[in-house]
Amino acid sequence: MDFSLSPELQALRDKTRAFIAEQVIPLENDARQSRHGPDEALRRELVERARAAGLLTPHASRELGGLGLTHIEKAVVFEEAGYSWLGPTALNIHAPDEGNIHLMEAVATPAQQARWLRPQVAGQLRSCFAMTEPAPGAGSDPAALATVAVRDGDDYLISGQKWFITGAEGADYVIIMARTEDGGATMFLSDMDQPGITLERSMDAMDACFTGGHGVLRFDNLRVPASDILGEVGKGFRYAQVRLAPARLTHCMRWLGQARRAQDVALAYARRRNAFGKPLSSHEGVGFMLADNDMDLHTARLHIWHTAWLLDQGEQGSYESSRAKVVCSEAEWRVVDRCVQILGGQGVTMETPVMRIFMDMRAFRIYDGPSEVHRFSMARKLVQAAEKDAQAERGVPAIIQAVPAAPRPL
Repeated sequence: MDFSLSPELQALRDKTRAFIAEQVIPLENDARQSRHGPDEALRRELVERARAAGLLTPHASRELGGLGLTHIEKAVVFEEAGYSWLGPTALNIHAPDEGNIHLMEAVATPAQQARWLRPQVAGQLRSCFAMTEPAPGAGSDPAALATVAVRDGDDYLISGQKWFITGAEGADYVIIMARTEDGGATMFLSDMDQPGITLERSMDAMDACFTGGHGVLRFDNLRVPASDILGEVGKGFRYAQVRLAPARLTHCMRWLGQARRAQDVALAYARRRNAFGKPLSSHEGVGFMLADNDMDLHTARLHIWHTAWLLDQGEQGSYESSRAKVVCSEAEWRVVDRCVQILGGQGVTMETPVMRIFMDMRAFRIYDGPSEVHRFSMARKLVQAAEKDAQAERGVPAIIQAVPAAPRPL
């Protein structure tokens, strides 16, 4: 793995950094924001600024109008975009649209791409991904999927309830995970304005950086033509794997930018703020926190880059993306938590961006699978690999039951 950046990637990084500083951060105090994220008017203004800068939807293929970035290139650009909580919205790389764009490009039919994906890449549409359900439905355990899709002639009727659906309010279309009569999971596409879809409420959450917030959706015999199945019947969990590892990793990239910004704010404050006759940065306790932050940032970046490199080699990267998700979510959280401590009273007010970053980031240890679920999955795979190695050493054919691939909730 080569850690050097090409001159072209360095130029793109610098261009993105300047765009965020000059065009996005000045809008962070814009009144067109609420506890449920930036409103549609602000989103469209941000998108138009990114379009003018040539930075809109950079992860989409060039054929669709994007920049066709590799995973490593995304790691560099997405970190820069994440330096502002509005940056991912501006570049059209926010969750869940970023992952949905990737999935739709890989799985959707040409007709589905023309109807939903191309306008989405152009920043004209937003989407949501409806999988997580209230108990006893699917949460950390996707096998508990309770939403059902029943065949009715050439259509399917979908019924069930979903919650924690990021971006639901104002979304133009939805990808629905539902259990079909064969017992398998299938993905369906639907416009959000169809009869049978109800946004029951938007949930109050700690974070306020996702356009459309987090919604509770109800499906009452939603009629979806068979032509609007995403992929094939019964292969929903398999397609979710297409989305899963890259989407986990892009969360890590974007939040790394936020953690780096918190460190920059804390470092500047520690240099200029005097206490007990010298700058805060000269006190060992504060200096150690700044050093620990630097180590956590570097560790997170290395995990991101390594996993991105594996994905660029064509690897599935399921184990590595789980590992990166745990390491990055916890390391980046530690960075921001220390920054609050360094800033003292200013760290728990909106006098600096750090309190906002702190509130937004806490949920990252839960989104795309809680750390505990990823640790459980990793431990299971480690034990299976060790058992396989032990059997091989004894000359016994390895008979290891495959673990069914299953996505983690968003």
